[in-house]
Amino acid sequence: MLFAYRSTGAGLSRVITENPSLAEPTLAFDLPADAVWVDLYRPLSGQVAAVGGFGIHVPTLSEMEEIEISSRLYHEDGADYLTVVLPGRDPDGHVIAGPVTFVLQPSRLITVRHHLPRAFETYPLRAGQGPAGCATPDRIFLGLMAEIVGSLADSLEEAGRVLDEAGRRVFSGHAANRPDLLQKTLEEVGLQGERLSRVRTATTTLDRALNHFAAARDGQGLKALVKAELRDLAALAVHADFLAARVGLAVDATLGMIHLAQNATVRIVSVVAVLFLPPTLVASAYGMNFATMPGLDRGWGYPAVLGLMLASALGTYLFFKWKHWL
Repeated sequence: MLFAYRSTGAGLSRVITENPSLAEPTLAFDLPADAVWVDLYRPLSGQVAAVGGFGIHVPTLSEMEEIEISSRLYHEDGADYLTVVLPGRDPDGHVIAGPVTFVLQPSRLITVRHHLPRAFETYPLRAGQGPAGCATPDRIFLGLMAEIVGSLADSLEEAGRVLDEAGRRVFSGHAANRPDLLQKTLEEVGLQGERLSRVRTATTTLDRALNHFAAARDGQGLKALVKAELRDLAALAVHADFLAARVGLAVDATLGMIHLAQNATVRIVSVVAVLFLPPTLVASAYGMNFATMPGLDRGWGYPAVLGLMLASALGTYLFFKWKHWL
């Protein structure tokens, strides 16, 4: 898909939403010359060719996934190429972390992505409301960066709420005898750990991209905006590390509760086995069928042996209670 936006000064106006059918991937069309932002989402060949008319190379997904800094941050043919890794959803709705490339020309910004970061859906609706505004491609880029930072902050807040609930559940004692609840808690905490790793990767790549942008645009009156966003990213990174430590604590606590529950189960089984050990010994002795066994030929012999078995089990139980093993 292709989205093209024109700046109105107070915001962005969408001028093109191009989504040719998969049966016609090479469908060609013209982009308006005054489009200040062109957003490519899983672009088809016709859309790539249309954007290529602006004199840039649209990177492929394999090129965007290169991990070398020289492949993610570079200047070519009068444009700056900045590739970051952002959390988002794939076409099937699964949460992933994928690359997004920003191509900055003097007259327009072009973004290339193959998944759906939430900021790309929310930013066009409030492009002119931030301190950067949306009058130029550079300011649209900074506004989009601010929207991404805000989206990452929301993700961290959600992770914090889930960890708070997991902590209350584990430490309240209600889940001690609920293995299913403990397993669910462990799964939820693990998912938050994955979320934090995606956020941490995003903050690292965004920091590099913004520093590269600041070096390329030095002296254009944007330094204060870039510094503010870098400070926000640094704060997010610290908060993400703090939450990652909480994830470790929550995992350890949940596993500890699971082990305690398992130990309690094993202890109960062991105690039950020991309670039946003395009666089993008595029954084994009287099952040997020696002719001289006491009480064997007496009418009271059978109930006496049953009473002895019961008394041995009761004595064992009382001994365990006295030792506080039950």
